[in-house]
Amino acid sequence: MKVFLSPVDLSAANTIIYHVPGGPTLTVQVDGIEEYIELGYEMGHICDNSEIDGTVHFFPRGNA
Repeated sequence: MKVFLSPVDLSAANTIIYHVPGGPTLTVQVDGIEEYIELGYEMGHICDNSEIDGTVHFFPRGNA
């Protein structure tokens, strides 16, 4: 059985931290770009801390 999950709601997020395979991170401020970004669970793992500190961590497949 396959479960489909909806994309992450970025309305409470201020920052997305993209954990690039190999160690470095890319930090992106969400202000004004949330309509262009769609993070889906099929692409990797997501740690949504937006309700706590405004941060969403994204770990792409192969780096999770």
